[in-house]
Amino acid sequence: MKEQSFSNHARWFPLYHFVTIPLLVAYTFKMTTDLVQSPGADTVWGAVLAFGVLFGVFASRVMALKVQDRVIRLEMRVRLAQVLPPDQQGVIPSLRTGHLIALRFASDGELPGLVQRVTNGELTDQKSIKEAITDWQADWFRA
Repeated sequence: MKEQSFSNHARWFPLYHFVTIPLLVAYTFKMTTDLVQSPGADTVWGAVLAFGVLFGVFASRVMALKVQDRVIRLEMRVRLAQVLPPDQQGVIPSLRTGHLIALRFASDGELPGLVQRVTNGELTDQKSIKEAITDWQADWFRA
């Protein structure tokens, strides 16, 4: 596998992003066009079904990502409890899920410094946290 970094860590799942979603969007567009051109019970139900399937696929993706975020949150809380010095462990519950998601890419050695910068308000969002990481640890097990 190629090395992962801030610039290339976004996960694209080809079957979902480049096949399923474009096909469902095209089908929904087609069914909506048919409904506008020939209104009727069949075209109404075709459009309703197309939107239902499209929304269902999006909802399933959102649910999978939410579960992944919960697992990352738990994993990072355990990891921080092992890595942070005792005087810094009190901040673990105050870290937002977004902070923990970004911090997972940092090495154990740089986590205490990054956590300090987050709690000081220097790093406030996922992007700034990820950009501050110098020893990037790849995450190949994402959904």
